[in-house]
Amino acid sequence: MKKILIVDDEEVIRMLYAEELEDEGYKVITSGTGHRLIEIIQEERPDLVVLDIKMAEHNGLDLLQDIRKEFYNIPVILCSAYSTFKGDLKSIAADYYVVKSADLSELKQKIKMALEGHVPTHPPENEA
Repeated sequence: MKKILIVDDEEVIRMLYAEELEDEGYKVITSGTGHRLIEIIQEERPDLVVLDIKMAEHNGLDLLQDIRKEFYNIPVILCSAYSTFKGDLKSIAADYYVVKSADLSELKQKIKMALEGHVPTHPPENEA
């Protein structure tokens, strides 16, 4: 069973993602902050990280850089309510970028693709 780490400061989002992804057969762990993120990844060894960008205490793009320094091979999907971050150079280190929506089909599709080792094209899809 693949393990997914959800990092988002909104509890409702964490609960929604966890419920939906567990229904898809994934084991889900969550964190409401980027605090100790590297330690959590070391302890839990997730197969994939879904990372919010705009959090109260942390910038997801900076956390993404920290993840890449330590765990360059773990797929990371940036998930934000704002599509404007797609243009940020730091976001290119992510495997995929998904704009938050009540419909999680795009997120589920990107998770499946990332776990199957599909190589994304950069810039991220839908940006051209």
